[in-house]
Amino acid sequence: MRYREHMLLRLLRCSKREVILLALEKLGLTAATLVNSRLPSVNALRAFVAAARHSSFKKAAAELHVTPAAVSHQVKALEEELGIALFRRFANGLALSPQGASLLPGLERGFEQLASAVDALRQSVEPNRLDVAVAPSFAARWLLPRLHTFMERHPEIDVRISAAENLIERDGAGRGAPVGVDGAVEERQGVAIAFGRGDYPGYRVEPLISPQLALFCAPKLLKGKHPLKHPDDLRHQTLLHDDTPFFSGDTSNWNVWFEHASPGAFASAKRVVHVSHAVLALDAAVDGLGVALSLAPLALLDVRAGRLVVPFGPSITSEWGYYLLTPNTAAGSGERTHIALFREWLLDEARKDDAELAALLGR
Repeated sequence: MRYREHMLLRLLRCSKREVILLALEKLGLTAATLVNSRLPSVNALRAFVAAARHSSFKKAAAELHVTPAAVSHQVKALEEELGIALFRRFANGLALSPQGASLLPGLERGFEQLASAVDALRQSVEPNRLDVAVAPSFAARWLLPRLHTFMERHPEIDVRISAAENLIERDGAGRGAPVGVDGAVEERQGVAIAFGRGDYPGYRVEPLISPQLALFCAPKLLKGKHPLKHPDDLRHQTLLHDDTPFFSGDTSNWNVWFEHASPGAFASAKRVVHVSHAVLALDAAVDGLGVALSLAPLALLDVRAGRLVVPFGPSITSEWGYYLLTPNTAAGSGERTHIALFREWLLDEARKDDAELAALLGR
C-alpha cells in the first residue's frame, strides 16, 4: 500500500472520520474507492483548498508561491479527475459549488492532521530545534546582538539562524509571501522574519519593530566645517542610500524624507552612495562616511553605545517594515512550545525598545 493511501486510512480512523466520510459520500466517493484507485495529486488538493479559502486563484497562488495559471491548472485537473465541478467561476472571483463546499472541510482537517503528524515526527527526531529564517540586516543589527538573552533563558532550545536575502521584498508588489519564507514555517518547525508590506497569506503575521525612519550619523559630523544642524546642511554631506524600499513605487527613500523635512532640498545633494542593505548604510555612518536614513530600531544599539546620533528630525513612518511570520495553526491545534516562547521573547524585546525610541525621536 502506498504511503498516501496508508495516511488516508489513518485519517479515516481518527475521531473526525465521520466528518471526512460525509464529505466524501456527498461526492459519491468512499474510502475504498480512494484506496483502490489513484489518489488525486496532493498539490492539486492544496491548490483547491487555498483557492477555496481565498475565493481567488491569484491569492491562492500568492500563498502557495506559484503562478495563478498553475493554481487554475491544478484545480481544473482535479475537477476532471473527480468528474465534478468544484467551483463556479465568475469575472470577479470564485464561489464553491455545492460539491466543492462538501469536500473542503474534510480536506482542511486532513491537511491539518498530516501537518500534525509531520510536526510530531520532526519533534521526536530533533525535539529542541527552532529554525529562524531572517532578513540579513535585521539579523545583524537587531536579532543577533540580543539573542543571548533568549538563549540564557531557554538553554534547552537549539536556535538555528538562517539569513536570507530573498526575505526582502524589492519589486514593489508587496503581495504574497517572499520566496525565502522557509518550508520550516509551513511545516510548523520554525519562524521567519521578513521585510515587506505584511501581506503574507497562509501565515500568522505580526509587525515586529517600529517602522519609524530617522537620520543617523557619527557624532563627529555635528562639528567641523559644515556641522549638521538643519536639513539644508545635508548638501555638504554624503547621503547613504539604502536601496531597500520603504515606500511603494519608484520614489526614493531620501526624496520622501526631504519632502517632509525641506521640500526641494534633495536636488541640492551633492553625493549619494547607494548600498544594498541597511546594515551597510549604518556601518558606513558609524565610520563617518555620511548620513544614513534607516529604521530607527536597527540603529538603537549604536546610539546607546555613542557610535551614532540623530542630528535632527523629522522621523517619518515607513510603509514597509519587518514582520514576524509564524505557522497559521488551526483553532485548537496549538502551537509548538519553542515557537511560542521565541515569539513571546521577540515581541517583548520590541516593546522594550518603543519607549526609548519615542524619547530619541521626540515622539
